[in-house]
Amino acid sequence: MRIALAVAAALGAILLFLLASASANTALFAQHYPWLLAINGLAALALLVLVGMQLMRLRRDYRSGVFGSRLKSRLLLTLALMAVLPGALVYGVSMQFAVKSIDSWFDVRVDTALEGGLNLGRSVLDTLQAELLDKARGAALELGDGSFVSGSRLNRLRELAGAQTAALLTTSGQVLASSSGEMGNLLPPLPSPGLLRTARGGRGMAAVGDAEGGGLLLRALVPVSGGLSLEPRILQFTQAVPTQIAKSAESVEAAHRDYQELQLGRIGLKRIYTMTLTLALLLALFAAVALAFFLAERLARPLLILAEGTQAVAAGDFTPRATVEGNDELGVLTHSFNSMTQQLGEARAQTEHHRAEVEAAQAYLESVLANLSAGVLAFDLRFRLRAANRGALNILRDELDGFEKLAVQDWPRHETLAGSILEGFARRGGEWQEQLEIPRPDGIPQALLVRGTALPAAGGGGYVVVFDDITQLIAAQRSAAWGEVARRLAHEIKNPLTPIQLSAERLQMKLADRLDDAGRELLLRSTNTIVNQVEAMKNMVNDFRDYARTPPPQLVSVDLDALVADVLALYENAKAPVAVSPAPTLPPVKADPNQLRQVLHNLLANAQDALAEVADARITLTTAFDDQRARLTLSDNGPGFPPQILSRAFEPYVTTKAKGTGLGLAIVKKIMDDHGGEIRLANNPGGEISLWLPLAKPGASTGA
Repeated sequence: MRIALAVAAALGAILLFLLASASANTALFAQHYPWLLAINGLAALALLVLVGMQLMRLRRDYRSGVFGSRLKSRLLLTLALMAVLPGALVYGVSMQFAVKSIDSWFDVRVDTALEGGLNLGRSVLDTLQAELLDKARGAALELGDGSFVSGSRLNRLRELAGAQTAALLTTSGQVLASSSGEMGNLLPPLPSPGLLRTARGGRGMAAVGDAEGGGLLLRALVPVSGGLSLEPRILQFTQAVPTQIAKSAESVEAAHRDYQELQLGRIGLKRIYTMTLTLALLLALFAAVALAFFLAERLARPLLILAEGTQAVAAGDFTPRATVEGNDELGVLTHSFNSMTQQLGEARAQTEHHRAEVEAAQAYLESVLANLSAGVLAFDLRFRLRAANRGALNILRDELDGFEKLAVQDWPRHETLAGSILEGFARRGGEWQEQLEIPRPDGIPQALLVRGTALPAAGGGGYVVVFDDITQLIAAQRSAAWGEVARRLAHEIKNPLTPIQLSAERLQMKLADRLDDAGRELLLRSTNTIVNQVEAMKNMVNDFRDYARTPPPQLVSVDLDALVADVLALYENAKAPVAVSPAPTLPPVKADPNQLRQVLHNLLANAQDALAEVADARITLTTAFDDQRARLTLSDNGPGFPPQILSRAFEPYVTTKAKGTGLGLAIVKKIMDDHGGEIRLANNPGGEISLWLPLAKPGASTGA
């Protein structure tokens, strides 16, 4: 657009110069002025269109709030006024001057003077013509005496008349005799046939014409009568008009002619000058506005670069801006600004590098803390929570939302842990360790090993608490201890049972025939009691042995729903019916099918025993996909687990049955631990046991 404006302005200037030249040149004006006027009008229209487009674009940017449009508008208005106001003033003065000047050209005195000069010239020429005609007539009378006309005679008459040339002609223009006062001109200028006819019809005539060498020529033609020749003859005298008189007459005539032409085109001349000045004004104004656009953008560009740069720097972008080439203050300012932004960018890059290093170190520390199985809690000096890793949230089974706004003594949950933390730092100093149990919603207490450390004051101070969930560790230690006890009991008890049983059977066999009926019956009842109790003790010892010597599982891919269906086939005639709700597409689990069958039998047997006194007994078994694991839930509508049993149900010898050993759930728990699974007990409202088993293919979904 700027290039188009520049080209249009340059073209308009050239056309305006040609138009002004044509206005001052009559011939050029007559030939090319209409075309120049039309082309200048088109150039002015093109400039108007281009300027209008620029104004519309600037107006659109101004309304849209485009950055820099207000500054460009102000600069454009200022520069345009600087060009328009002087141009309008010059246009007004020029119009007045041109109109007044044209009117001053046409004065009555000038017209009278030109008319008088023209008449004076005509009078002089008429006088010269009359004198030459009288001389020609006198010579014609002398030639009419009938004597022979010779060249010398004609030459004498010419000299007497003072004529330049003399010639005796026939009526057809044939030269009979001639005489010339100029050397080299033997043949005088001949008259036209029209002049010959005019001269023959009267007493003669005189005329003024153009001479061959320039200037004016007086010609006198007089008929010659009488003489020896019967054919009419015509005498011609020519005389050159004096050069000064000819020039004066021609200049007066030319001036009078031009004056009359100007007077005839007076109104048109005013209109032409008006149109020329108007076009000149429009071209100048439009070119000035176009130049104002160019100058406004040129002046605003460095300021806009600086303004955009400051906004970018404020937004954090230190990319170098475009610079203005030049040695002026604006160019130096843009280069200085770029240098400043470059230095800021380098400083920011260094800062970002240091920040990245700090963040990398912090991320590494956070990654380490996040992957710690131990829980870590950080407190400030007023025991307000500042940070907690994922291990702490997992162990506490709480996201601790909003806890950072509370002091530890105001925690709405985990009161036991909060009290232990406050007491540990209050009574045991900067470093302490404690083992405690905290209750859980499922009724099974959670054992934690808590360690506290005070942070040095140089780093801002505060406290760090690290704790581990040792519930499984304690359970494993307890299970190992019970396994060792069971193994030793099985070994110590089983050895004397067989001799006792054999001795009782031998007593019965040896003494039965020696006793009377009453003694024999007593002996039989006693020996049967001994044998039955020994058998019961053997079964109990076998249970101890099974608990102590549970073999490691042989893990394979198992279809849990199919295995459940096989086990439940054995309980079709049970007192409490079992309702199954399998998952639609449960992925296979990783388990030992034999041990998993033992687990299901133990759980179903416990449920059947718990529902022995319930009239409408029912058991529900469901499978589902839960958090990348398979979940099996067995629930009944029995009395549920007693509160004192719920927290210790997985310990050996803990049972509610009169004849139970308390090893069923302990064996189930041991098998689940060996499988890497999980087991939980709850009352909902009857008894509910949930098992979680790992999938055979980790990451498999229910849609697999």
